[in-house]
Formats: sequence, C-alpha cells, structure tokens
Amino acid sequence: MSKRITWHANALICAIIVLGFALTSYISYHSNREAFEEDAERVSMLTSDSIARDIDARFTQPIDVSLTMANDSLLKERLASELDHFDEGAYEESLRSYLDAYREKYGYDSVFLASAATNRYYHFNGIDRMLEADNPENDWFYAFLESSEEYSINIDNDEATDNEITVFINGRILDDEGETLGIVGVGFRIDDLREMFAEYEEQTGTSAYLVDGEGMIEVSADSAQDGRADLFDAGALDGLESQALRDRDDPSSLWYSSSGGSGYLVTQFIPHLDWFLVVDHDTSELDAQIAFQFALAVVVIAIVIVLVLLATTSIFRRYNRLIAMQATAAEQERKSMFQEAAEQVYDNIYEIDVTHNRAASEETEQYFRSLGAPPGTPFVKALSIIAEKQIKDEFRQRYLEMFTPASVLEAYARGEDELTYDFMSTVDGKTYTWMRINAHLFTWSQDGSVRMLVYRQNIDEEKRREHALIEQMQRDSLTGLYNKAATQEHIRAKLASAPEASFAFLILDIDNFKAVNDCFGHSAGDTVLARFAQTVEGHFRREDVVGRIGGDEFVVFLPMDDAASAEKKAADLVEALRMDVETDAGTCSLSASVGVAFAPESGRDFETLYRRADRALYHAKACGKNRYAVDGA
Repeated sequence: MSKRITWHANALICAIIVLGFALTSYISYHSNREAFEEDAERVSMLTSDSIARDIDARFTQPIDVSLTMANDSLLKERLASELDHFDEGAYEESLRSYLDAYREKYGYDSVFLASAATNRYYHFNGIDRMLEADNPENDWFYAFLESSEEYSINIDNDEATDNEITVFINGRILDDEGETLGIVGVGFRIDDLREMFAEYEEQTGTSAYLVDGEGMIEVSADSAQDGRADLFDAGALDGLESQALRDRDDPSSLWYSSSGGSGYLVTQFIPHLDWFLVVDHDTSELDAQIAFQFALAVVVIAIVIVLVLLATTSIFRRYNRLIAMQATAAEQERKSMFQEAAEQVYDNIYEIDVTHNRAASEETEQYFRSLGAPPGTPFVKALSIIAEKQIKDEFRQRYLEMFTPASVLEAYARGEDELTYDFMSTVDGKTYTWMRINAHLFTWSQDGSVRMLVYRQNIDEEKRREHALIEQMQRDSLTGLYNKAATQEHIRAKLASAPEASFAFLILDIDNFKAVNDCFGHSAGDTVLARFAQTVEGHFRREDVVGRIGGDEFVVFLPMDDAASAEKKAADLVEALRMDVETDAGTCSLSASVGVAFAPESGRDFETLYRRADRALYHAKACGKNRYAVDGA
C-alpha cells in the first residue's frame, strides 16, 4: 500500500514537474525567440540605414567635385578656345595638369574631360581617345549630351585604366549662352563599395548586396558573385524577388524560412545607382542554437525527474537557479550584440519610454544624472536640461519641439517611426560641434508603450566639409572674390532682407585692359586682375559684397547712408586703382572707371541696378576714363 501511495505521489510530483518544466521551456523558448527576432530586425535596419548613408556620402563629394570643375570659369575659358589650340602640345598639357591636380587632391581613380566640339577624351594621363559615335562604349557621352541633366552617374569599364569597373560622375560644362562645351567628371572603382560591405559584414554578422531590378548581384563583398549570380535564384532566398524588390519609395523588410535557411531581409532602393541595397541577416545558426537549448531543456527535465525522487526541494532550487541564469545570460547576450553593432556607427545610444515620460534603461538614467538631473527625473524635464546645457541657442527651440513626449507620440500616430535632427552641441559650453540625432520609434511588446531609441552621431567633419565646398564653389578661382552667380545671389538676398534700406551699387572696369593682354600677355593680365581685385577688396568690409562678374568687370554692393559717402568711396577707389603693377613681362600702368547707382533711387532689383550702374560706367568711359560717374547725375 505504501509503495502504491509512494508511486502515485512520485507520479503526481513527476507529472507536476513535467507540466511545469514544459510550460516554462515553452515560455522561455518563445520569449527568447521574440527577443532574438527584435534584435535581428533592429541590427538589420540599422545596418541597412548606415550602408545607405555611407553610399550617399561616398557620392556627395564626387558630385560636388564634378560640379565644381564644371563651373570653373578657367576651365570654361580653356575649353572654349580648344578649336584654336587643340593641336598645341602646351594646350593638351594644361588640361592634363588640371585633371591630374584634381586626381591628386581627392585621390580619385579617374578624372576626365570630354570635349563636345572635338569629341576628344582628355584624361589625367593625356588624350586617351576620340569618342566615335558608332562605338557602343561611347553611348554614355552622346546620351548625356542629348539630355538636359546637370550631372549624371554611370557605371562602366574605364578604358583608360585597364577596363576596371568604375563609377563615373559626369558634370555638364556650359558656356555663357547655355550651350554644352563638354563633360567633366571623376570616377572611383567599385572595389571601394566591396570593402565597405566586407567591413559591415564583419561588424554586424549580416550580408550586404547591391542588386539590379531583376535580382542580379552587381556588388557584394565577394567579387566572384558580381554580375554572375542571381540573389533570388537559389538557396534560402529563392522566389523572394517579387516581395523584396517591389518598393522603390520606402525600405521594405520580411522574415523568410525555407529548407535552405532562415533569416530577416531588408531592402531599400538607392536612386544614385538605380539598384537595390539588400541586407540579409541569416539566422539559421541562431535558430539551431535555440532549438538546441530547447532540446537541452528536455534532457534536463528527464534528469531532474530522476533526481527529484531523492531530493525534490534541492532539485527545485537548482532548477530555478538554472532558469534564472539562462534567462539572464540570454538577455545579456542580446543586449551585448545590439550594443556592439550599434556602437560601431553611433557615439551614444539612449532608450526613452515616451508613453510614461521616463528613461527606459540604466545607461539613460546615468546620462540624465551626469547633467545634474536627480534620479527619477521625467524625460520632458531632462530634455529641457539637455537643451539648456548642450544645445546651441538657435537649435534649442526646434530640438524641444521635436522630441517632447507629446510631439513624439503625435509623429508616431501619423505613421512616422524615424526622427532626425542636425544641430550644434557642446560639452564645455564653449566649443560647438555638429551632431545628428536619429530616433527610432517602436511599440514595446511587453506593455504596449511607445519607446524611442536615440542615436547621437558626430557629423562635424561632414558639415564643415560641406560648408567649405559651398564656399569654394562661390569663389572666382583667379581673384578669390565671389563669382558672377554668387555675387548676384548675395546682392538679391541683401535687397530682399532689407527692402527699405539704402545701398550703393558700383561697377568697376579696368581701363584699356585689352591692351595689357595684347602687350604683355595673358599671364601678365592675370597678375593685373589679381592685384586689382586685392586692392578693391581692401577698401571694403567683410560683410560687403565684392565680386568679379566677368573679364575685367567687378561689382561692389554695400549699405550706404547717403550719396555723398558713396561718391567719396568711388573717388577713393579711382585714386587707389591708379597704380603700377609689376608683372613678369614688365610694369603695367593701371587706371579704372567706376559707375555708381543707388537703391532704392535707381531700382530695387539686381538687373535694374546693374543696368543703371553700367550706364553710369559708360558715361565715365566716354568722358575720358580714369574717373567715376553717378547714375542720373
């Protein structure tokens, strides 16, 4: 009887243990799997976004450099005179040196110039070939000439560098009448993208590909696949082409599972290349690990059932400790993987519980405390502290408006799950650097709250490089003054910002400058122009607009309280510009004529002021030059 009771008791205990262990293992399995899937999705999305930004950044500078060369007035002058000098070795050498200078400065694999007048293809190594219309290799040249695009991107073999596969950025060179003089551009090898993909694969455990609209692999870390393999033709991704490549407007993602493997796939369209970026996070090994852990749990159950007959209490305690250790280890592993992958790209990562207006991680709490916020400070209060201590004044209001809990929840309700803001930040209160916040919004499955992952990225070098390029594009290469387009833009901006203010508009012209070129040569003429520009610029403030608008014609635009002050300034200029300039060819005696117009008396727009000042300049020339004249006088 006692044995029967013991047997029933043991059977009941074993049944309870089996049921309890089965339920616990089931819950643990699904909890771990959900955490693992969230981690895989986040890492894959972050990797896809980072690669897309890197690709965009790699194309920004080449585009800017190509457009800078295309708008270089010196290059335009040289190309416009090609028909007069194309058979001269010095002319060819000047173009080769120009192209080679850009190649050495920026490190591009190819820098070229194609003439619309002669169909010559100039390379940094010299004239490479003639672009014959019946050669398919030259279709890009004639197609671009027929288009109206300012620039274009094409990927082709570079015949000038052993037919290496190269990305070319082509910029259109226009003359003053808007006619195409030629095409100038730079090229870099596709191997650069392969190296970038390999680095991301090593850092994040994902695989990245660039594929065309049919799924053919164009670029990957493995060059053996490029142009030879269809990503969706075999293996785990077989048959997923229509789902993965259907959206060209927004990134798309999907989970897949087949006999070939399982994983998470993220795709987004790259307009620069007309290709799709595909990031594949293969989770087959992780799936196997989870299955192994589940099988291991079953074995543990069997062992525990045997041992519980001897020491039920001891086994229960040991089992509880094992479960706690497994859960903690799995959670820690998930956090570590995500942290390591994300920190490769971003300086700081914080997590906010937007719904409950609080920090959602210990790291975020520590960050708030480092700024002087007491423990438990609401997020909206901590946000104000951050703005006051770290954000530059002109960016502070927009920062607060974008990231307050109410604004974030409204954005998420509209379907926005990504927020981005560029601003200037400081640590010491004196030195400011450009930073970018990328905030990812999502719903936390455990309590339904809206969470926000905040990534802070230092973009100071990128911003400063961008501003430097803009400034370079606005300057005349010979004199360092504003070029014609920049001069017009700045004058129009000043007129628009102060419609009631008084301004003086001066046009300066070097008297008999053609004789300088004829007698002393163009090199001496360049020296005269540079000295003339330096003298003019020295008579004005930094905030005044001083520009060269063509040849030996210069424009100055500045605020002026009365006409007498403007006339005195013009007289001083005429006096200062009456000088001798030493050149390699000899001494040149200079003088200048100045035409003056006033806003608003002479007009309120650039064209009218230019026309009236030019009329005054003509009058000064007609009266003997070396003097100034005022519009309407």
